[in-house]
Amino acid sequence: MYTERMLTDKLYNLAEFFPVVVISGARQVGKSTLLQNTLGKKTEIVVFDPVIDIENARQDPELFLNNHPPPLILDEIQYAPELVASIKRRIDRNRSPGQYILTGSQQWGVMKSMSESLAGRAVFLDLYSFSLLEIGRHDSTTPWITNWLHSPEDFLATSRSQRTAVTTLYEQLWRGFLPEAQFLPVDVIPDFLNAYQRTYIERDVRLIADVSDWQLFGRFLQLACALTAQEINYSQLGRELGLTPQTTQRWMAILQSTFQWFEFPAYSGNLIKRVSNKPKGYIADTGLACQAQAISTPRTIGGHPLWGALFETAVAAELKKQTALLSPRPNFYHWRAYSGAEVDILIEYDGIFHPIEIKAKTNPSRRDTMGISAFRKKYPQLNIAPGLVIAPCEKIVQLSESDYAVPWDLL
Repeated sequence: MYTERMLTDKLYNLAEFFPVVVISGARQVGKSTLLQNTLGKKTEIVVFDPVIDIENARQDPELFLNNHPPPLILDEIQYAPELVASIKRRIDRNRSPGQYILTGSQQWGVMKSMSESLAGRAVFLDLYSFSLLEIGRHDSTTPWITNWLHSPEDFLATSRSQRTAVTTLYEQLWRGFLPEAQFLPVDVIPDFLNAYQRTYIERDVRLIADVSDWQLFGRFLQLACALTAQEINYSQLGRELGLTPQTTQRWMAILQSTFQWFEFPAYSGNLIKRVSNKPKGYIADTGLACQAQAISTPRTIGGHPLWGALFETAVAAELKKQTALLSPRPNFYHWRAYSGAEVDILIEYDGIFHPIEIKAKTNPSRRDTMGISAFRKKYPQLNIAPGLVIAPCEKIVQLSESDYAVPWDLL
């Protein structure tokens, strides 16, 4: 059964104004399914393969495109990069919108060639795994965080009690958020995630990286999962596996380029320090993290050392998915002072900073807003919105004069 995606309307809108739309995202997040159930109903779809040269597209891209006039959907375009130059020449002759829809699972392969060859001709759309709204099959196309960013006051004045959860928190973290994982029985989820991990390492990574020791890279992925929701120290991470900091950074870049890892830079009032300070990193899917750490059942999560990190990872990913609807997208940061005070996530939008703490507890208190208060004192010149403590609580609760607790699965 097809699940409507939040980005559907945006996809239609972009296709009406741009000659090329590039949809990128991790393996099995639903790129092909989205197109088959939207634009693909009236448009031809060609799916490329890493081994077979479909209709000699790589050998003779011009002949291939002559036999497949637009509108045309080219799925997994990273397996036929030779087509990009030909598409560029055709777009230069005819700039009418909606001619080509391209998809790719490898950000490096897609973005590098597309951004260079199709600059000014293509628009890019990132598709993530399911959000909570999509898992719950809710019709709402305006997630709560976008309403909050536009006006916290209006958001608080509107009664909000409906929740999106369709399963327990532990089970959702354990399953992860990949579309297929939502429809499988519990007893086969570990097999699905194990196959996903093996396919990722043995197929995707081999295509874009020169990694000599695949077992070591697998251990590196496991360690990255264990370090989710932490500041990244490349030297320390490398020492754990006997890797140089340069190799560690290169391998971490592979995880990012294949959409398995994302990072929030450290916020500083000094723009130079903002770049040099340690980023905070997250594995893209909590199910993959549970698989890598051999967490065998959902109920095991509650007593596991990674419980808090897994919850923060899920919330951080959910915020990225929900804000993907906004144009332009907000800036995400984290903040940590030398004193130890920290704010898990800072969202900058329209010149306003929205501080967010993430707490894996059902009864957050005023004490949980201390990091937000420290941030306000450190940067009194900034325009800082009311703070949020996102938690697995039951309802919105005011914690201090300007900070509120909000359920993580709010509709």
